[in-house]
Amino acid sequence: MNSDQDDPSKRRPGKIGPIEIRATRPSDAEAIAAIANLPGFRAGTLRLPFQSLEETRGWLEKPAPDSTRLVAEVNGQVVGNAGLNRLAGRRIHTGNIGMGVHDDFTGCGIGSALLGALVDTADNWLAIKRLELSVYVDNAPAIRLYEKFGFETEGRLRAFAFRNSEYVDAFTMARLKF
Repeated sequence: MNSDQDDPSKRRPGKIGPIEIRATRPSDAEAIAAIANLPGFRAGTLRLPFQSLEETRGWLEKPAPDSTRLVAEVNGQVVGNAGLNRLAGRRIHTGNIGMGVHDDFTGCGIGSALLGALVDTADNWLAIKRLELSVYVDNAPAIRLYEKFGFETEGRLRAFAFRNSEYVDAFTMARLKF
């Protein structure tokens, strides 16, 4: 009989150290690329398998205008990343969020720390009134996290993406603050 410790998808680190949230830097490319290629991380995103270090490096070196990119570190190891992209023109009051956590660190507060930093930046530094995101309907932990921060489901996007040989739906969620 296998225990949860034998199943990599159910392994959790013991007590983790303090979580440091900071801006990304080009030297994070290798760690971010490695995380992006983990099966659990990738399953929650639109990324294709085999993201190259060069792709990640290019993404880090040429950030989109009006974007905030963060990483979470525990004991000097990058264990998650997140981004907030402010929209332009008549949607300048809106920001779009994307994030993910290293497979071995889910359930340890990394997502809460990253999302908390993005929400704080949006609310207290950028005066963003509407935060938007998409999340696969089968990603219950992420949905709970977003709801904890005040996001509400606004709709279901049918056949949103092709993942692991099948089409999957996503929820579009938003948080409004006026």
